[in-house]
Amino acid sequence: MDAFSTMIIDAVEKTKNAVVKIDIYKTQNGKLRPAGSGSGFIFSSDGLAFTNSHVVEGAEKIMVSLLNENEIEATLIGKDPDTDLAILKIYAEGYSVAKLGDTSQLQIGQFVIAIGNPYGYQHTVTTGVVSALGRTLQTQSGRMVDNVIQSDAALNPGNSGGPMINMDGEVIGVNTAVIQGAQGLSFSVDINTAKEIARQIIQDGKVFKAYLGLQLQDVPVNEKIRQYYKLPNRNGIFITRIEPDSPASRSQLLEGDIIISFNNKAVGNSNELFKELTQKSVLSVVNISVIRHAELLNFIIVPVEKKN
Repeated sequence: MDAFSTMIIDAVEKTKNAVVKIDIYKTQNGKLRPAGSGSGFIFSSDGLAFTNSHVVEGAEKIMVSLLNENEIEATLIGKDPDTDLAILKIYAEGYSVAKLGDTSQLQIGQFVIAIGNPYGYQHTVTTGVVSALGRTLQTQSGRMVDNVIQSDAALNPGNSGGPMINMDGEVIGVNTAVIQGAQGLSFSVDINTAKEIARQIIQDGKVFKAYLGLQLQDVPVNEKIRQYYKLPNRNGIFITRIEPDSPASRSQLLEGDIIISFNNKAVGNSNELFKELTQKSVLSVVNISVIRHAELLNFIIVPVEKKN
């Protein structure tokens, strides 16, 4: 067998026992009936699992199926529709725990593997490469999900909530969406974002995020500009769109600017900006620095709390 296939098989082997199928039930005509399914994966030894918020939306009963076909009722610990993440808990044995990776070193072109249950076909594996990082995705409900990894790994209905893993078998994203009618475009919530959301849900039962009203994408900073201004970061965050009637629209920011600093801290990617936006202290006048063409500009912005 070729070396590449062996690497994929080894990576899947490390994670597959942590991947689960999720079935939800709702009351229809006075009876509890199946009302959809998706995927998830267990990330802690005490039975906590990630899935998508939209997978469990409105569920009155949630059942989780392990690879050994054991089916257990799950408890919803909490969810955050803005990042399309939810956390479930199961009380069972016979599963392994997925290892969560670190996406700070993830690169465009890197191979990734998706595992999930598209159309109910359990533990389907697809592969692809990272196409873009730090994207902002508009979900079918109209919500904007920040810090999303774009790849060309095939995802289908039912993959939602399953893991995107690297060649070491570490989870680098939570699969969340495909764009209807598009081919080769699929999206996963960055696992570093997911870790922060999980921490807040587990500790506080809810998620705090400040809102700017920006659609973003991570990009490299021109090396000559970086050296001229002695910037510490090699990457910045490109503003692809400014939402109307948002804090950003009331600032001097323009579409096409590249954010390189926020709240007096260098930010080189969407996840670093996201971490700043989870601090309640940013609900005031905040400094923001951008590269516009070849110019370094400093502005102020006033974030507001994002309400679910």
